Amino acid sequence: MNHRWSLSNRLALLFAACTAIVSLFAGVLFSRGSEAHFIELDQQVLEAKLIGVRRALQDSHGHDPRKLLDDELSRQADLALRIKDNEGVRWHGGSIRIPAQVPERLGLSTLSDANNDYRVLNAPLYLDRADSAQLTLLLDITHHQHFLQRMQRLIWLTVGLSAVATALLGAWAARRGLRPLRRMGAIASNVSARSLNARLPEEHMPAELAELAHSINDMLGRLDDAFQRLSAFSADIAHELRTPLSNLLTHTQVTLTRERSLEDYREALHGNLEELQWMAQLVNDMLYLAKADHGLLALHREPLDLAQEADLLLEFFAPLAEDTHVHLSREGNSHMEGDRNMVRRALSNLMDNALRFTPDGGEVRVRIVDGAQEVSVSVENSGEGITADLLPRLFDRFYRADPSRQEGSSEHAGLGLAITRSIIRAHGGEIRCESADGWTRFVIELPKSN
Repeated sequence: MNHRWSLSNRLALLFAACTAIVSLFAGVLFSRGSEAHFIELDQQVLEAKLIGVRRALQDSHGHDPRKLLDDELSRQADLALRIKDNEGVRWHGGSIRIPAQVPERLGLSTLSDANNDYRVLNAPLYLDRADSAQLTLLLDITHHQHFLQRMQRLIWLTVGLSAVATALLGAWAARRGLRPLRRMGAIASNVSARSLNARLPEEHMPAELAELAHSINDMLGRLDDAFQRLSAFSADIAHELRTPLSNLLTHTQVTLTRERSLEDYREALHGNLEELQWMAQLVNDMLYLAKADHGLLALHREPLDLAQEADLLLEFFAPLAEDTHVHLSREGNSHMEGDRNMVRRALSNLMDNALRFTPDGGEVRVRIVDGAQEVSVSVENSGEGITADLLPRLFDRFYRADPSRQEGSSEHAGLGLAITRSIIRAHGGEIRCESADGWTRFVIELPKSN
């Protein structure tokens, strides 16, 4: 099993690593700067002493130059002098021990032996003579090197302590900063099908987590709504199928209680066939809605003349309207691209719904309004209006605005408007219902092309 680091530990290690890198970088810069500063100071000391030695030799005027050099070197105990002429090597005494191997190249260099460190300056004794002897000045810088070594040890110690301290403080800060996230996790772990109404607190959270909590709350709201719809849908479909199944079972049991004539059996089978056809239609409608919910409706788009489609439907419903003396009419015209069969089914559902709720002698009309980017189609019927509190539920599955209709009707199952809305949305449009002033209208707004 792979060990997974917690987010707090990861942040703590990240803080520690960043602090160690920054501290180390700063320490290296300080160490290099200190070393360069000491080199510059040593060079100034050696160059000043070189000038003094040359001046002492130039001002000897019959005096013993060695005595003058001793006087010059006696002022600084950590300085030594060596002079090598063209005839051989001649050592001059100094206050510090001169190493056996001394660099011969001109300029400033650094020398180390077993116990001491030196800064070495090689230069010609006389600047105006080509055969000038070579002068070597050695400055004991052991105390400088010890300081730099102590500084490096202090830098490493500071880096280590800073990393440890930052790791501890980072872990504490991370755990404290992630406390709202742990609370979110605790609340989310208690969410189940029975407690989808739980919501994450957004008031006292950081901005980033508040945005996440808001998104999760929206998701929980959608899940709660979908679960409630699914539960209601399962109950509704069971409720709808119970009556026809009970009718089939009872009818069949009664038919089989005794011997009957062939005509009686034929009549019983016809009755069962009607119930089975209604159940088959119900199942087909449910499959259609399931496809629509998952975006699986395959649209065969083609140019449509909406006025022609509406006229065909009005002609189809004309006999039914004549029985109740309902006047049918159509106004306006427009064209769009869509699936002909689906659009016909949607308009047919609205026409059928309008005729069923239009009183005798009423009126049903189809109004088409052509727009620049979209087309509006409304199916209107006169009659008793629908209260405002019922309008949002008209497109729910199995919902019937007429309370007098009984469950399990073999004529209407309350899916027509739900199917109509699915068809309209599949075409990229929307549908709404308005009811006022004795008129009820279903308004469809569709894009001309999508």
